[in-house]
Amino acid sequence: MNITLQKSKIAKASIVKITGSKSESNRLLLLQALYPNIEISNVSNSDDSKLMQKALSKDSSIIDIHHAGTAMRFLTAYFSLQEGRDITLTGSSRMQERPIKILVDALRDLGADISYLKNEGYPPLKIKGHTLKKHQVTLAANVSSQYISALLLIAPRLKKGLELTLKGKITSVPYIKMTLNLLEQIGVITSFEDNKIIVKQNNEVAAKKIVVESDWSSASYFYSIVALCNVGTKIELASYKPNSLQGDSVLSTIYKDFGVETVFNNTSITLTKVDSKLNHVSYNLANAPDIAQTIAVTCLGLGVGCHLTGLHTLKIKETDRLVALKTEIEKFGTQVEISNDSLTVSKINPLVSKVDVETYHDHRMAMAFAPLAIKTTFNILEGNVVTKSYPDFWNDLKNIGFNFTEF
Repeated sequence: MNITLQKSKIAKASIVKITGSKSESNRLLLLQALYPNIEISNVSNSDDSKLMQKALSKDSSIIDIHHAGTAMRFLTAYFSLQEGRDITLTGSSRMQERPIKILVDALRDLGADISYLKNEGYPPLKIKGHTLKKHQVTLAANVSSQYISALLLIAPRLKKGLELTLKGKITSVPYIKMTLNLLEQIGVITSFEDNKIIVKQNNEVAAKKIVVESDWSSASYFYSIVALCNVGTKIELASYKPNSLQGDSVLSTIYKDFGVETVFNNTSITLTKVDSKLNHVSYNLANAPDIAQTIAVTCLGLGVGCHLTGLHTLKIKETDRLVALKTEIEKFGTQVEISNDSLTVSKINPLVSKVDVETYHDHRMAMAFAPLAIKTTFNILEGNVVTKSYPDFWNDLKNIGFNFTEF
């Protein structure tokens, strides 16, 4: 599905209900599989979470998780300790290019039986589940937090729990803390001091009902929309809370710079555009890399230069997001410089219209660029990729006034 976005003007006051957080949902789905008396509501309706649910409930020897990177990492750990299960875990062609060696090595150190079926260090994997008796492992701290969370989620079902030592500077700390907080909510004892994380063994937890907070990454696109709109524009988003576990909740602070005020009201937030005058912004997004694309495109739309750092994990996402951002932003007439962990735009030129934005099978490329329709007309190719994390995205944009057609 390709989409032509006409220059749009949204309603002055709009309300959007966003699905549950994919990050929280996938963690809780795995914990529910380990502890069936956990009850979850407001689970994400994203493709990734549906694939996670299907994989956990499927009694099959072959599990295909397509593009779902979180599911690949979490399920690698989960199936490693499923006594008697013999699983082939595979995914899309892009998934088979995404490294998993660091996690596999750590699981092997704990006693897991995992082998590679094609290329060393990459899916597909052959996993023979059995009891993991070891409890100490060391991991590089600057790797994807999903590797770390995968280990933490299965930790309470290990014989002696887990002592995880992280070497170096830790990446995406909020996502690690999210995992530990969810473990604590179901009664598991954890500690995180300096570079050591300890999760105590716990075979049984009490019955628990947990409501998943709506997804802050999905909220980022509405922050971008409001930032690109006229002063006075308001959008209300549900359901959110001020003490969020999600690292991307830093949006409420970052977008103050772009003139977006956030007010919490019970279980919703109201975003309001106020006046702002910026020439250049600089952010280290090591703890919230998923909002880098959104911020870069917001800057493009506002004519604001930017220097974004802490982005080394973007190179191993659904696509190399740094290369993809450079390629697509430059189509609009502005030059971009990238390194292994940064993106810099020094000067922004007037927007070129009627360009084709490629999405590279990456949901966040489609959604990050869509707000530019406030400023200009352009096309997004393969726009249906948004179903990976936010299936209602295009309907929600239409409901607040966006004007687009499919072709």
